[in-house]
Amino acid sequence: MLDADDVRRIALSLPQTVEKELWNHPTFHVAGRMFVTVPDDGTSFAVRCPRQDRYELIASEPEKFWVPPHEANSSWVRARLAALDGADELRDIVVDSWRQAAPAELAETFHLPGWKPGNG
Repeated sequence: MLDADDVRRIALSLPQTVEKELWNHPTFHVAGRMFVTVPDDGTSFAVRCPRQDRYELIASEPEKFWVPPHEANSSWVRARLAALDGADELRDIVVDSWRQAAPAELAETFHLPGWKPGNG
């Protein structure tokens, strides 16, 4: 089963990522912008997500994605680690959030193994 250590490993594998503790839990930043955090008890993680996309995610997979009331006005979504389909899905979610936070010139130069335009 996936856990907070998997989130940390994937986040720190991305270029120019640094880990900082904020609010008493780990947060991960690129170019000074936070892109993932592991709040609470480590069973979930939060990532950047445009609001319009987040509503679709939550509607299509409510067992996987949600937003706590205190984050309702943010552009973040939480995902339950136990509900993910494996490490590949976790990686895709973390990388997508990293791309949203990274400077454009850095994000454009980073490609996952097997990457093709249009598939992340």
